[in-house]
Parts: sequence; structure tokens; C-alpha cells
Amino acid sequence: MAIKNITVLGSGIMGHGIAQVSAMSGYNVVLRDIEQQFLDKALEKIKWSLEKLVSKEKITKAQSDEILSRIKTQVDLKEAVRSADLVIEAVPEIMDLKKKVYSELDAVAGKNVIFASNTSTLPITEIANIVSNPERFIGIHFFNPPQLMKLVEVIPGRKTAPEILSQTVEYVKSVKKEPVICKKDVPGFIVNRLFIPLVHEACWLKQRENLKMEEIDSAVKFKMGFPMGIFELADFTGMDVIHKATIELELRDKKVILPHPEVERLFNEKKLGQKSGEGFYKYSDEKYERVQLDENLAQRCNPIQLVANILNNAAWLVTNKASDIAEIEKAAQLGLGLKKPLFETAKEIGIKNIVDELNALAKKHGKFYEPDPLLVSMQ
Repeated sequence: MAIKNITVLGSGIMGHGIAQVSAMSGYNVVLRDIEQQFLDKALEKIKWSLEKLVSKEKITKAQSDEILSRIKTQVDLKEAVRSADLVIEAVPEIMDLKKKVYSELDAVAGKNVIFASNTSTLPITEIANIVSNPERFIGIHFFNPPQLMKLVEVIPGRKTAPEILSQTVEYVKSVKKEPVICKKDVPGFIVNRLFIPLVHEACWLKQRENLKMEEIDSAVKFKMGFPMGIFELADFTGMDVIHKATIELELRDKKVILPHPEVERLFNEKKLGQKSGEGFYKYSDEKYERVQLDENLAQRCNPIQLVANILNNAAWLVTNKASDIAEIEKAAQLGLGLKKPLFETAKEIGIKNIVDELNALAKKHGKFYEPDPLLVSMQ
């Protein structure tokens, strides 16, 4: 069955972004939300985005009008999915809310519709159990903002049929995105399994070694090949997102994350990062600004503990057959903006040194740090 008609549930940042990229690739899109005012706001944002593309001469005015004509809005769920081949759900990351949406959806959607959840951390298999056709259910994790970010993680649940996986991958390619398949429905999938624990590890490093944030961030940028520092990246992402993902990860797997109380403290104090004007760093109201990092500051921090953390989680994904090194590197490059492959950084430091570091940390701070068998075998 060819996918022609797509319904996107939820018109927030992710929802209207997914609707836009789908319409730009020729799909007919119905954008659905619970109130018309949300849909009107979403359409305004899509128009603004398309106008920017016209002003940059990426598309013509006629193309912009044509794209907009392919997007319809709808409040009534039954009407919204009447002719859908694929339903992409982008409602907030709350399990009970997603389950409620899917039980309503299951009652009104056709039996041949593909259900795809745009979740960044929630278990696909658990959500899929709500619907009568779990074999037609899949995870499709776009990155924010969908208009710009190239990566899409595709996550089959335990019962997802192989043809649904291949159709979803084809759809992702058709909207000019790069699919990375997370072969198992594991906590954090690929990118968040690498990124979220690293934020906490940076907090532990700061505390244990009495380092400044700028020193750690400089090392992350200049020695690990990240586009910005880890605290900077956390502020950019938002402490609300990180805190929520932390809870989900820890709930499902204690081995993946060692939460540092600083993240929860910032979240509780509503210091959410750039969006609130303060997170790990403070931001002025006038403009978006970058934290000043440099190579001299980088020399004051040895990031081996951070490299060991991200590598241990990467190795876990391989050992548990959720991914392989090539796909993990692709995900890290496109999802985290890494300029240098993870395992290349590891080889520069030396796998043996990383394993020794993990063993030393495990001795001092507990089983969380025990090295993955893959790393042990690579030294």
C-alpha cells in the first residue's frame, strides 16, 4: 500500500513541523488538534516558515501556495483519519495521554492504517498494546525542529511487522530525512541513550573534580568534537525535556543513567535553559548568545570520564543488538552534531584507558560504571 495521505495528531512544534515536511514532499496532510485555535497558530507558523524559504529562494511563491494547499486542519478525530494511510502522533510525552489518544484512534481509524508515535523516550511496545493492530504500530522520532534536523529514529516495537518498518523507512527517506533504525525498543533509543546520561555525568565530573562548567564544555567541544558544550547543549534542549527523559530512562533501566540532583533542582526552580533565560548558564533577554569556550579552557579538563560514559552506552546498544557501530555513529553525527566519530575519539584516548577508567569509577562509585563486555573485548 502506497502512503499518500498523512494525518498528524498534535500541532505543536513537532506536529506542525512534521506536517510541513510531509506536505513539502507531496503528501496530503491533515493536521489535527483538540482546538481550532491551536491549529490556526500552527498554520501561521508553517506559513512563516515557508515565507522564509521563499525569501531565501529555496522555493517559489507558487510552490509555497501549493504546499499550504496540501495541509488541511481538523478538530474531529474521526474526520481527521477518514482517508489516512499513515497517522503520526505528536502529542506531549505523557504515557497516559498517548494511551488515551490511541484508544480513541483505534476506534475510528481504518484497519490498514499505520500508527507511528513521535516519541523520544516512551516504550513503543507498551503504547502499541493499546491498539488492536500492534503489528502496524511503530516509533518514528523526528528531532527538533523537524524542518531542519536531518535525523529520524525509526523504532519497531516487539510486534511491529517487517513491512511496516520498511514502509516507514521509505516515508522517512521520501521527506528527505536520514533514517536510523533502532532495532530494539530500548530505553532512550539511540540518541537519547547517549545524550541524556552524559548531561548527568558532566554534573558528576564537575562535582568530583571541582571543575568549572566552561572548562568541561570547552573540553566537550574541542576534545570530543561536539558542536557546543554539554551544559550548553542541555540548556539548548531544555531542562524540562532532560528531566522528563531522565525519569523515563531510570524507570526502565537503572544501568543507563546515574541521575545527578542538579538536573532536578534546575527543573524544580523552573530554570529550564535558554527558553526561560537561565539553566546551567544565564542568558540575557535581548538575543540568543553562545557561551564563550576556548581551547585553553579545554586543557584544564580531561574528558575521559565523559567519553567513557557515552562509549559505554554506545557499546551497550551493540551488545544488546539494538544497533551497530556504523548506525550509532550516523545517529550521533546527525542527532548530536558530532564532528568526530565516537569510536575515533575512543581510539585516540585508548580503549584500554577507557576500560581502566570505568573500572576505577566502578570501584569508587558503584556498579553503574562497570564496562560493557564489548569495550572489554576491544582493548
